[in-house]
Amino acid sequence: MTDVDLAVRFFLQLAVILATCRVVGWLGAKFLGQTQVVMEMVAGVMLGPSLFGMLMPDAQTWLFPMKDAASGIKHPSMSILYVASQVGLVLYMFCVGMEFDVALLKQKARGALSVSLAGIALPFALGALLSISMVQNGSFFSAGVGAAEGALYLGAAMCITAFPMLARIIYERGLSGTTMGTLALAAGASDDAFAWALLAVVIASFKHDMSIAMVAIGGGVAFTISMITAGKHFFAKLESWTQREGSITPPIAVTTFLILSLAAWFTDMIGIYAVFGAFIAGISMPRGKFAKEMQNRLEHTTGSLLLPLFFCYSGLSTNIGLLVDPKLAIFALLAVLFAIVGKWGGCMLAAKVTGESWADANKIGVLMNARGLMELIILNIGLAQGVITQTLYTIMVIMAIVTTLMASPIFVWLSRRSELAAQIA
Repeated sequence: MTDVDLAVRFFLQLAVILATCRVVGWLGAKFLGQTQVVMEMVAGVMLGPSLFGMLMPDAQTWLFPMKDAASGIKHPSMSILYVASQVGLVLYMFCVGMEFDVALLKQKARGALSVSLAGIALPFALGALLSISMVQNGSFFSAGVGAAEGALYLGAAMCITAFPMLARIIYERGLSGTTMGTLALAAGASDDAFAWALLAVVIASFKHDMSIAMVAIGGGVAFTISMITAGKHFFAKLESWTQREGSITPPIAVTTFLILSLAAWFTDMIGIYAVFGAFIAGISMPRGKFAKEMQNRLEHTTGSLLLPLFFCYSGLSTNIGLLVDPKLAIFALLAVLFAIVGKWGGCMLAAKVTGESWADANKIGVLMNARGLMELIILNIGLAQGVITQTLYTIMVIMAIVTTLMASPIFVWLSRRSELAAQIA
């Protein structure tokens, strides 16, 4: 295909993705009480072989060709879609980082640590337990993946919290800046950092090169410390520059995107992936006029245009038809059950122990149970690196969708029940 043909294909893909996400998002908000970003996960799966491919296989294969018919390798149009989706992820995580309240986190550090540890230990143990049967089955992990690697990977996948989605739910429910919202965000960020470190170890072991894990973990720690100390001091000039100019001018925007691109490049290069570089860059940015204007300018382009591309790209590798085998369906049910018990139950109990009320502890457990975007990222990496099969990928995507769909309506129900109890009291 020529470059012109690829461009034409991409714009049609973009139109179909945006239209589907908007319609599904509207239906989800109206009838299910779901946020737009949650329903975009569902829309992504619908555009893949699970629905679009089942109803109109020729049209789906033409619009989203995973492989080139002649060579058998990834179709060039999918590479374009992937790169565009990564840009959306990086910008989105950058905005999430700028919204993160580090000052309030310091007040809830003890609670965040306890909830984080509980959100790691129990889900990891249950994931590792489930992996034993999966490795023996042979349908879930690629050849060459041993019991230890399988346990580490599935444990890490169970530990994941939908940090960006968690941030979005907290923002849309008016919990930004509250102690409960910050506690959930801090614990979610810690859990995800641990899961990414485990992923680095799994890939290093799979490739028989432990230096991969050492570079990823050591480089990640050094990068984070540098950005929140020296980097934060340097980036503070962006606020004074914005105040002096009266708004974010093109030079300020270019400087910001340069910093963001380098941060994403560095963390991707060392093996902890671009999204974390973007998040740390966001945390390091100055608050005030600069952050407010930057978020306002990025919000619609990122959330409405670019992020849906990632959900679609993930959905193209999800084929629910693979689970027609009753044994595989049982594994899918177990994965969902273990994920809910491990994350919701573990985090709820930990939050209660640290002094939260049962009502707030329950709500924190519900929020932490959502997997969403970050789960899809770790699954895409596992599939691309040859660690897991498409069958396990599909099972874990289903788990991510179920646990994420649960979060918002259950959280709203618990909140209303708390408000009613307060009025009665």
